[in-house]
Amino acid sequence: MADEQDLLLPIANVGRIMKQIPPPSAKISKEAKETMQECVSEFIKFVTGEASEKCQRENRKTVNGDDICWALSALGFDDHAEAIVRYLHKYREFERERPNQRVQNEVDSTRTKSGASDYKCIQAGKQTETPTPILLFEVTDQNGNRSLTKPF
Repeated sequence: MADEQDLLLPIANVGRIMKQIPPPSAKISKEAKETMQECVSEFIKFVTGEASEKCQRENRKTVNGDDICWALSALGFDDHAEAIVRYLHKYREFERERPNQRVQNEVDSTRTKSGASDYKCIQAGKQTETPTPILLFEVTDQNGNRSLTKPF
């Protein structure tokens, strides 16, 4: 029985998701949560099994998001596949922008510490989009005075 439970999604997560739909005063029985836990876990196994078979046929060892979308579509869950494709696209877009956001957060953090109001990446006298090994920062303080400085 314990091994069987290890193959199911955590019931607390299932219950948390289930509570989002009914009104706050509604109660959800333990049996309903357990039934949904089994159904959702079986659905995930069904879809990932189909995606895994596709990967085996293509001699690949890693199942990716595109494989899951293909499996959903192949199994007749076209509406779900379309939603997952949109989500996957947005997720990948976010992941591509994340390194740029991290650099911007570091610049914002430094700006806050120094009291300066504007930073730009400068390399050999021209403004660049991404930081490079040899950088100078153009700093504009609150009085409008500009100066070039090296990173701290």
